[in-house]
Amino acid sequence: MSTKAKAKKPKKYKLKTHKATAKRFRTTGSGTIVRTRGPKSHLRRKKSSRTKSKLAQMVEVTAPGQKRRIKRLAPYLKRYKSNPPG
Repeated sequence: MSTKAKAKKPKKYKLKTHKATAKRFRTTGSGTIVRTRGPKSHLRRKKSSRTKSKLAQMVEVTAPGQKRRIKRLAPYLKRYKSNPPG
């Protein structure tokens, strides 16, 4: 047996996820970040059925600055999609 001790790897630090961001956004299979639309719960009777159906759809985040911010706030969003462990 060798008398040399096994070299320790430097410890990798875990990043904390901003939970509000993780709840608002999710990634598709291709890695695109999508979000839901805004004012869905308030004053629904006044809105047309077309408007309400449009609000139900997911929208792609296209602005590069917003994508960068979301990736920084939720670094594991792509890895766990919408079903995080534990």
